Amino acid sequence: MDSETSGRSATRTRGRALGLSWPMLCGLAALGVPRVVAHDLDLVGPVVNSVLVFLPPLVWLVVVVARSVPSPLRTLAAVGLVYGVLLAATHQLLWQRAFEGESPVLGGNLAGALPPEWEAVVVRVFAGGSSVVTGVAVGVVTGLVAWGVSALLGRADREH
Repeated sequence: MDSETSGRSATRTRGRALGLSWPMLCGLAALGVPRVVAHDLDLVGPVVNSVLVFLPPLVWLVVVVARSVPSPLRTLAAVGLVYGVLLAATHQLLWQRAFEGESPVLGGNLAGALPPEWEAVVVRVFAGGSSVVTGVAVGVVTGLVAWGVSALLGRADREH
């Protein structure tokens, strides 16, 4: 077995462990991107924003329960991680439009402690990290709900 075949086999095994293919995981994660765009560009009001916040995780939940994935928590944590990366990337791409030239700055004891260029880097790095953590948290919480629903339906494994 050559290394290319071995790599494809390992990818298939990981995909099976999650119960969904990587394209499907990425597609589910991408469902959250419209809310990020709508929020950053201030395109929608609170009602539509709420729909855009809650609809993607609800779809994630329905998909993993309907497909009887072996570990809903693990699967949706992976979806959440991809979502967090997409969230971070989208925020970074829309940064200038979202803040209309008035980028956030450090406050408290750090206010003015760094040159403006470095302060911008620090703020953006922490914003990116926060996005990834938020994505993973959404995935984990949704995964716990999916695991509970699957358990009630007698479909979940004993792992969570």
